[in-house]
Amino acid sequence: MRALVIKTTSGLDRPEACNQAFTVAATAVAAGADVSLWLTGEAAWFGVPGRALELELEHATPLADLLEAVLEGGKVTVCTQCAARRGITPDDVLPGVRIAGAAVFVEESLAGGAQALVY
Repeated sequence: MRALVIKTTSGLDRPEACNQAFTVAATAVAAGADVSLWLTGEAAWFGVPGRALELELEHATPLADLLEAVLEGGKVTVCTQCAARRGITPDDVLPGVRIAGAAVFVEESLAGGAQALVY
């Protein structure tokens, strides 16, 4: 199975797009894929404890549940620059969430057989 790299730039400003990214990531984890979910822009806030509870979307799995599923079987990364602009440090993020930059995103996206999606 190919690796799946998913980037979401959407947060509370675009709840449907954000939830779609998390849903695809959690579904791919459940299917056994190697998943890397990148939180950029306003989505960076969802790497901080409690923030995923703020996104409520009718007829959708709660974002906090989706995030937990991805953390259990995949990787979750907050963009370095996005974190810095929001004052988010490594001490602020959930256990299992890392902060990394574009070089790591490009490396994961260009790995043999990887598929990248952006929401």
